[in-house]
Amino acid sequence: MKVLIYGILAFVLFLISYFVFVYYVPYSEGIRSGELIKISSKGYVVKTWEGEISQGISGAQIFSFSVMDNNPEAIEKLKELQGQYVKVEYVERYRTFFWWGDTRYFITNVYAEKSPHFNK
Repeated sequence: MKVLIYGILAFVLFLISYFVFVYYVPYSEGIRSGELIKISSKGYVVKTWEGEISQGISGAQIFSFSVMDNNPEAIEKLKELQGQYVKVEYVERYRTFFWWGDTRYFITNVYAEKSPHFNK
């Protein structure tokens, strides 16, 4: 009986540790820029915000990202800047959960940027 209880406690402790590690420890942080070509809320049971940035003239280099629901400022900025050149700050996680989004890249901030392809 004690072995079963210790086994269950160890398993629960492992799950909590795993969740805390994935949530609080980023794999990398960075900045990317490009033309914001997509921002959408999708999902059947859990809606998540997903987007794409084209980083090349031909659209061959696509950066896919997610935005967590606890960041409504970034979601609103992305909606406003749809179709424009943007710079985004992101955090890459080791893993993701289905209620966070489809990618491991999570946008933390968004800025409007001048396109390097067009001199205005």
